[in-house]
Amino acid sequence: MASNAILEVTDANFDQDVLKSDQPVLVDFWATWCGPCRAIAPIVEQLAQEYQGKVKVGKMDVDRNGATPMRYGVRGIPTLLVFKGGQVKEQIVGYVPKEQIQKALDKHI
Repeated sequence: MASNAILEVTDANFDQDVLKSDQPVLVDFWATWCGPCRAIAPIVEQLAQEYQGKVKVGKMDVDRNGATPMRYGVRGIPTLLVFKGGQVKEQIVGYVPKEQIQKALDKHI
């Protein structure tokens, strides 16, 4: 989590930082042991920079936070969820190209 553009989302701050956000929020559900999660991390990092001021980007470690992934039915990782107005608007599971994530974000800006 080198970038200051990325929030560390936890079970504790999820409602405040994600559901009550006035901007759309992309949350990356990941784990340290997950290869595809590590592969998609630089893309998420780039998107956090490119969409700064328009979309919040957060990452949630599913090993350290169990309640939120369960609440949203996250079974496979990486899972990217786009929240807007406290609702899930997009769900992307697995490694996907950057363009696919951008398309999902652009719909909600």
